Amino acid sequence: MDYELGAHAPFAQRLDLAERPTRILHAMFRVLSLQRSLDFYIGALGMSLLRRQDYPSGRFTRAFLGYDSEESQTVLELAHYWDRTEPYTQGSAFGHLAIAVNDLYATCADLAEKGVTILNPPTSARHSPVLAASIEDPDGYRIELVDRR
Repeated sequence: MDYELGAHAPFAQRLDLAERPTRILHAMFRVLSLQRSLDFYIGALGMSLLRRQDYPSGRFTRAFLGYDSEESQTVLELAHYWDRTEPYTQGSAFGHLAIAVNDLYATCADLAEKGVTILNPPTSARHSPVLAASIEDPDGYRIELVDRR
């Protein structure tokens, strides 16, 4: 079935409203160095550490980061497996994580000064007027910064 906005019956007709999904809770990245990733997401991108839990029996840590509480916003989960020594590889299906910023040029200048890899400087997308830039986190995940001015 081809979906277009407003062209089909509302989803509520197919799912009971009490049982349907309500929002995306989090996205999860596996990271090689939790400290390096926390430095990036908290120190460079300004997120807050919302919660962190060590699981000694499974030898891993989960850290949840975001710009607001998990109750109101989608957050990022970082999973660090203590015994992992080889970097993770990103599959060809993953695209990017997008983050809104208020001043894209100033944000990119600040991040470059902090040593963050800028993959694509601020520019409008080929087929869109949206102003965006791409950066890379310590594990090679692509982060798209989208100007919201």
